[in-house]
Amino acid sequence: MRVLKFGGTSVGSAQRIKNVAELISKRGKNIIVLSAMSGTTNTLVEISDYLYKKNTDGAKETINNLEKHYKDTVDELFSDSNFKDDAVKEIKACFNYIRSFTKDIFTLFEEKEILSQGELMSTAMMNLYLQSKGIKSALLPALEFMRTDKNGEPDSQYIKQKINAQIEKHADADIYITQGYICRNAYGEVDNLQRGGSDYSASLIGAAINAEEIEIWTDIDGMHNNDPRYVPDTTPVHTLHFEEAAELAYFGAKILHPTCILPAKLNNIPVRLLNTMQPEAEGTLIYNSKAGKEIKAIAAKDNITAIKIKSGRMLLAYGFLRKVFEIFESYKTPIDMIATSEVGVSVSIDNEKNLDGILDDLKKFGTVTVDHDMVIICVVGDLEWKNCGFESKVLQALTDIPVRMISYGGSNYNISILVKREDKVRALNKLSDYLFKNKA
Repeated sequence: MRVLKFGGTSVGSAQRIKNVAELISKRGKNIIVLSAMSGTTNTLVEISDYLYKKNTDGAKETINNLEKHYKDTVDELFSDSNFKDDAVKEIKACFNYIRSFTKDIFTLFEEKEILSQGELMSTAMMNLYLQSKGIKSALLPALEFMRTDKNGEPDSQYIKQKINAQIEKHADADIYITQGYICRNAYGEVDNLQRGGSDYSASLIGAAINAEEIEIWTDIDGMHNNDPRYVPDTTPVHTLHFEEAAELAYFGAKILHPTCILPAKLNNIPVRLLNTMQPEAEGTLIYNSKAGKEIKAIAAKDNITAIKIKSGRMLLAYGFLRKVFEIFESYKTPIDMIATSEVGVSVSIDNEKNLDGILDDLKKFGTVTVDHDMVIICVVGDLEWKNCGFESKVLQALTDIPVRMISYGGSNYNISILVKREDKVRALNKLSDYLFKNKA
């Protein structure tokens, strides 16, 4: 059995729901994980924002507009009046539930209830549509098996036990449909796996049922070797090691959520990235095997801030780096890159929320300088230090671009370079030309 996850764009209209239904009906007995229709979660966030601000009129108007969109989708999706009536009832129940929160105090708990409705509606429509076409599909409610523990981490044993019980309950089904993103927490409250969590749901489900493979279906044919928004003639990467995919996902390749990797990797389950709009495309296969000594892909992460702490008096003192890192820890601000010398240390962060406090504390240890609007460019492949020449190729490609920081050796799969924002596009193209097109 496989797990097939379809993102919001893949189920973003009645026609696309029909296309996905046709695709999955030919694939055999699998578990299908669906996101909310594209735009839905953002609109539900907007409704919640109105309710936080006690603007019930704004919330109700937005609810009405979203409900009309769903009713129009149901009208286009169903030709059988009985199934259409059932779908209308499901959609109406969800929107009535959302409206119930316009009458009382609104908190984070209520917001999470509202955010869960998108996935509940998309799966209800898909399940009913499949049944209207004579396919015996069964709905596996994610809120019955997907749970996090008291630390907010997935409760793997609970998930495994509950989902397999659900599958046994519907053993005669042709296809199983479930929701991505949503879950319950350790206290039984409706919660979620954060934005992009449908990938995580698919990976957790795949691990729980020991799936043959996990397929992530989006609107692009695999993970490309560079960012197609800025670089012409990019191509899909056919195979990636899990570590390579994790680096690319973290450093900007939006097709895959970084958290998706770990459950599949630990359980040795391959992940395949595929294109709903071009289902015949090969896509990208991610697994635990290395596939040759080569550079695979490039990604970029924007909105980076570089901080340098210069202190000849303290850097070599015992505990200096620990004290620096403790400052970032106290502000719950992760570090992306780090470079050290005898008189200073440079780090990069991607969140300036607590920057003023961090800088004030760092000034106790030395002179602090800051560079804003930076970009991390990540070059990924089999970059073990014994594989001679790869790091020099990266630097040769950037001979006329100023580089603020370089990180190499912390991972066998990644070289990271920090450049100014205005140099990003030029750097991506020069790297692509030099590394993939053999042009100096």
